[in-house]
Amino acid sequence: MRRESSTVVVLVGEVGDGLLAGLGRSPNVSVARAPAAGAGQPTAEESAAARPGWEAGALAMREAARRRSTYVIVPDDPLADVAAEWRAMWDISGGSRGAAGFEERAADALAAWRDKRFELPDYYLVMAPAQPSGTGPDLYLGPLRAARPRRVAVAGIAGSPGQAARVLDTLRSLEHGPWWPPLDELIDAARRFYAGGLTETQLAPA
Repeated sequence: MRRESSTVVVLVGEVGDGLLAGLGRSPNVSVARAPAAGAGQPTAEESAAARPGWEAGALAMREAARRRSTYVIVPDDPLADVAAEWRAMWDISGGSRGAAGFEERAADALAAWRDKRFELPDYYLVMAPAQPSGTGPDLYLGPLRAARPRRVAVAGIAGSPGQAARVLDTLRSLEHGPWWPPLDELIDAARRFYAGGLTETQLAPA
């Protein structure tokens, strides 16, 4: 369990630079990203291509741990690749690799988590897509929210007016609840989760 004084919130979905800038202007909010590449180091694009999928989020979470603001917003998630492959697993028409891609990314993330390279944030906030066609199976709103309903919330619609204000309101209304189960239990719950069902009706780790 995290023990920093700040509340670390990973913001997922359609998150633009304008929204992050607006949140960063709030006196009790800071935004943490993975450190930029320095001189003589690979470019951000080269690093992203070479690094494992969980690493950018892990570096951003490490940066978040150094902040002392009330809330730290992190727009990079160590589970981003796991979430993408879980969603792709349900897209039969897309010719995806099915469960194989999910299992590969899950194994990578689990190995890093067990090696204490990252921990889960206090909360996940989801920016929902503006177009109905953008909705679909979602790791955060599905298995993760089923496991810990109070630690996952929808913060608004991407591209809608007053996005930053809506996110700030959501931050102030977050409720306390049990900490996350171990990541291996969450991954196992995702394997058994039916994406067409309601989160409230499906089994979740205790």
